[in-house]
Amino acid sequence: MQDRTRFFPFLRYEDAPAAFEWLHRAFGFEKQMLVPGPKGTIAHAQLRYGGSVVMIGTADDDFMNMKSPKAVGAVTQGIYVQVDDVDAHHARAKAAGAEIVMGPEDTEYGSREYAARDPEGHFWSFGTYGPETGSAAEGGPGAEAGHGSEP
Repeated sequence: MQDRTRFFPFLRYEDAPAAFEWLHRAFGFEKQMLVPGPKGTIAHAQLRYGGSVVMIGTADDDFMNMKSPKAVGAVTQGIYVQVDDVDAHHARAKAAGAEIVMGPEDTEYGSREYAARDPEGHFWSFGTYGPETGSAAEGGPGAEAGHGSEP
């Protein structure tokens, strides 16, 4: 089986139309799809970065009950994005008003990274580290310990 992207994080924003534009401007995500919702909301939108996609929509009192960190005053997850030039990416995000939580720094595991919050408080990390994605059957990480195979 050919490897393909299988994880597509999705986030809710109180002002999803503004977030859609901001994520494009600040983080360089390519606008891929926008499905308008009622009264100026977004029912579904997709932004692409390389071969990855993040989906967003307007926070609503629906079956998912997902809220923006801004609405609950806390962050419960973060998204890590591999980038080629951390310093240039950081400068772009900072210029667009991202709250920089950790400036660019080199890590002990060989990555260069920074962390930021978007205007509604979602936590984003950007760095040069790229986790291995091979399966144990292909001799990827965890093969010797029996980890990494699909269920």
